[in-house]
Amino acid sequence: MIGLAGDISVRNAGISFLTSERVVEAVRDISVEFSPGSFTTLLGPSGCGKSSLLGAIAGFVSLTHGQILVDQRPVNRPDGSRGVVFQHHNLFPWKTVRGNVEFGLKMRGIRKTERQRLVDEILDRVKLSAFQQSYPGHLSGGMQQRVNLARVLVNRPTVMMLDEPFAALDAQTRLQMQEMLLELWNGLKMTIVFVTHDVDEAILLSDRVLVMSRRPGRIRADFEVPLARPRTAEQLTSAEFNRLKKYCLELLREESIADEGAPEGELVELQDLEFTERVNR
Repeated sequence: MIGLAGDISVRNAGISFLTSERVVEAVRDISVEFSPGSFTTLLGPSGCGKSSLLGAIAGFVSLTHGQILVDQRPVNRPDGSRGVVFQHHNLFPWKTVRGNVEFGLKMRGIRKTERQRLVDEILDRVKLSAFQQSYPGHLSGGMQQRVNLARVLVNRPTVMMLDEPFAALDAQTRLQMQEMLLELWNGLKMTIVFVTHDVDEAILLSDRVLVMSRRPGRIRADFEVPLARPRTAEQLTSAEFNRLKKYCLELLREESIADEGAPEGELVELQDLEFTERVNR
């Protein structure tokens, strides 16, 4: 770990979006701390504000109220120290694997020799050195997502946020990517905030799981995952894993039942609530 870099503090965070001349309250009054080097997963039903909260930590989404600090500095905009990986990779199809990974370093004005060293190191970590001259369209889905990881990690972020990065992959590739992510996290020691709908994935990967309520999202449960590391696929069938899985599924089922018949979102008249629009970057 590089000092205490990667400390995240979310204080009374609220997020609301304008839609059809009304305001949808996505997240309400969330306060939570993420310690440096930790791996935390946000788990919850669709539309509960997981991605909105992640976007706010990244600096893509503005808070309606409250504050987010990373290493004691307020988050007001995106920053290279906070990397984001989405489900869809958005790689440049006309650039090679190496060109995609190197692009951000070029934009930052990093010298060629240093760029080469950093790219070589991260391609080795994600096991893509042999494919560095390949184009994204010639790669499998899992390999494309490895390039996406490398493109973020080459900037050496202290905080890495992942929004359902493996949801589109088949089961076997997904497990391989989960194992690779744990290996990368163990080697690079950044703080990870991970969003998923998948209970097995949340428990297998995380030090800690935050279960969010239906919209407006609040923290319904916050628990540590006591499974030994390094994590392996064999733990998916252990008694402790199944106990935690049952607990999560019960919470999610309660939120689903509570949501049945409820009005769409938490809507209030525009004049009654300040609002912010999501920034798409």
